[in-house]
Amino acid sequence: MKNLMRTGAALIVILFMFSFKLINPGSYVPGDRARDFKLKNVNGKMVSLADFKDAKGFIVVFTCNHCPFSQAYEQRLIDLDKKYAAQGYPVIAINPNDKNVAPDDSYENMVSNAKEKGFTFPYLYDESQEIAQAYGAARTPHVFVLQKSAKDNIVKYVGAIDDNADEAGAVTKRYVEDAVNQLLDGKSIAVPSTKAVGCSIKWKKA
Repeated sequence: MKNLMRTGAALIVILFMFSFKLINPGSYVPGDRARDFKLKNVNGKMVSLADFKDAKGFIVVFTCNHCPFSQAYEQRLIDLDKKYAAQGYPVIAINPNDKNVAPDDSYENMVSNAKEKGFTFPYLYDESQEIAQAYGAARTPHVFVLQKSAKDNIVKYVGAIDDNADEAGAVTKRYVEDAVNQLLDGKSIAVPSTKAVGCSIKWKKA
């Protein structure tokens, strides 16, 4: 009976990962190893995950300046960083948009926006779009919660920040908060993925 239950659970996980890949082709899924990167921060310095020696994991979010969805979540990202950076899960924001397609998302405008909004976290420029492609990011914002292991950063949650992009006060499900809290408590994540809601990433034109 126990073997049957284990087999059934394994099949559910496989089906879940397969269906997630169909919805988000090329995207990391929970359990994948996330690659590190070295990208330029708005302070001019290069930043990588390896720089955060004491981190337990990361809230990596692909976002930008111009998208209304990203703008709606800016304060919520600041709040997440203030709440979880000290507990070992800092926010790392990455702008993947091509500045030629979305001029408002140029590096210079990133610097201005981060200063104006008072970002407390790194805001990195993925100018080549290599990292967005590696992670399979499709929207802004699109979140990947990572947990450090001995050698890698393991994807634990992928998707939306919460269930209401329109109004922070109307949020009923806080996906990222729940995921990080469960990791801090040593528990399995109850909802390991959701659908990212936001603007499409502005890819370079061929």
